[in-house]
Parts: sequence; C-alpha cells; structure tokens
Amino acid sequence: MKPVDAPLRAPVALTVREYRSEDRQRWEAFVRQCPEATFFHRIGWKDILEQIFRHRCHYLVAERAGQIVGVLPLAEVKSLLFGHALVSLPFAAYGGVAAIEDEATMTLHEAAVWTARGLGASHLELRDRRQKEPAWPQHDLYFTFRKELLPDIEANMLAIPRKQRAMVRKGIQRGLASEVDADVNRFFALYADNVHRHGTPALPKRYFEALAGTFGSDCEVLTVVTAQGKPVSSVLSFYFRDEVLAYYGGDLIDARDLAANDFKYWELMRRACARGCRTFDYGRSKRDTGPYDFKKNWGFAPEPLAYEYKLLKRETIPQNNPSNPKFRAFIATWRRLPRPVVNTIGPWIVRSLG
Repeated sequence: MKPVDAPLRAPVALTVREYRSEDRQRWEAFVRQCPEATFFHRIGWKDILEQIFRHRCHYLVAERAGQIVGVLPLAEVKSLLFGHALVSLPFAAYGGVAAIEDEATMTLHEAAVWTARGLGASHLELRDRRQKEPAWPQHDLYFTFRKELLPDIEANMLAIPRKQRAMVRKGIQRGLASEVDADVNRFFALYADNVHRHGTPALPKRYFEALAGTFGSDCEVLTVVTAQGKPVSSVLSFYFRDEVLAYYGGDLIDARDLAANDFKYWELMRRACARGCRTFDYGRSKRDTGPYDFKKNWGFAPEPLAYEYKLLKRETIPQNNPSNPKFRAFIATWRRLPRPVVNTIGPWIVRSLG
C-alpha cells in the first residue's frame, strides 16, 4: 500500500512588536538565557531611562510561535545641543539586538530603522560587541576589556602582570581596606570629584540610587578606605550571570600615591571570584586614553566594540565625546566652575549624551 505523504507545514512566521508591560517577566527570563544578552538588556534599564532621564523608550520584541527569539531595547534621545537619535542604549557600554536567530536580528534592525524614521531621528545607533551590519558606518573609538577569572583567588593575583601586581601589594602594605556600601553616598562624592577634575558633567545622584534600588544585589558599591577610615576610591559594579562589570568609578587625587585604584580593582576581582564569577569585565574605554592603558597594564586585551550607525538625516557619525577637539574649551571651563554649580547644571547636560 502506497504511504500517504505527510502534509506540508508552513513555516511559523516571525513577528516583531513593541514591548508591553505584561512582557516584563518573559523579557527578563529571555535576557537571562540568551548568550548575546548583557546586563544592559535587563528590563530595569527601561524604568531608569524613562524615570530618571525622561527618555522615551521603544523596546522591541521578536517572537516565533509565541516564544521570544530576540529583543532590542531602544531609547529616544532629543537635545538642542546634540541632536535627535534613537540609541541602544544610552549610558550603556553594550546594547543592540540580543537574539537566538539571525532572522530575528535582521528583522529587529529593520524595525529599528523604521521606528527611527517615524520619530524623525537623525540617526540610529546600535552598541554591539560584534559587528552585525557591515554596510553601516561604525565608530572605532571604544574598546572593552574582558578576562576569565580563575577559580582560585591567589591564582588571579599571580595572573596580574608583575608591575601591576606590585601596585596592588603596595596598596595592601599601606593598610588599605575595601568595604561594600549599603548606599551610594560615599561613591557619589568620589565620583563627582573625579569627573569634575576631568572636566565632564556628573550624572545625577538619583541615577545611581535608582540603579541600586532597581537591581539590588546585582548592583554593588565597593569603597576603599585608608587605615584611618578615609574613603579614597570607589567603584559601582554590575553582576550578570557569572560576570562582574566594573562600570562607574571615582577617587580622590590622593588615590594614585596610595595605589588605591589598583587595590580597588583587585578587591573587586577577589570578591567576585569568591562570589563565583568567571568573567571580569573592565568596561569600555576610549582608545589611547589613560583608562585604556591602565586596563592593558592588568593584562587585559582590548576588544573593539562595534558601534554601528544608520544615518538618516546626517552624513557623518556623531562625535559627542570628550575626545572631540571642539569640546576642549568647554572641558577647561567646566573644571574651573564651583562644585555646587556643576552638580546642579551637569545632569541637564549629561542626560543628552548617554
């Protein structure tokens, strides 16, 4: 008897739509499992961008057969000074699509371009760790620094290059200690002092408070104090899966002579190892800057980040960063302004930089 052919099944279509509030748990669960996802894909960032910076978010979800197969967080940034952009994501080192299918990535990119055009944005910016749109212009300024953490704490110490390891031991010999803070107060004082010295506006304190409140134990402040208990250096870090990301830092001028920054990052590494982390992420830095060289001295290899742009109403990639020569006069002036002034007006400027 001739077998009956099985009926052909039409492929299940991929759909893309705007995020809805009822997607929250599904979005977060997908991000936890998707290999491409980062801490910045967590849904809590949407709350912070909307509530703290008043940026309108356009988060996109790709589904197949009712299952999420890709997500793309986007935020609209509008400024008289810096223009109108759709970005994934402001204030984030990483962004772009997190997907488990190539088709989802391409379809989400198409939806993002369509959304940017509809908003009247001058450009779309996607901050990826790897290139996904070879035909798009790409910024080659930013690099990330990531390295495997060894299971043994002492092995991590010995993996630090000799000269840098000597700086860590110098901090230990000077009686420095690290403390995990219950709030962002000491961190913010050191951070604000640091960015003022470098001539850039500080993010508002309520932003860091929102990070701690939103992400709980996955957002940690580690502060280094002298033997006399004086705070001299601090870092705010993010934990995601088995990674630790050292993201925001601050210090006093005294920190360099005390080797407090070297000690700080060793203490973060040591504590992360004890916590079970397997990757230490030093965050992003601009090419050929002090932080870039500092991270290389720890034995971390720079990895170029793929910041890709779809230019819609402009012909060149925006250069809204302190390395742009046209901001030199502003930076020099900002350094001379009194602290109360910069802490008041700084957040209004920096919200549009991202």
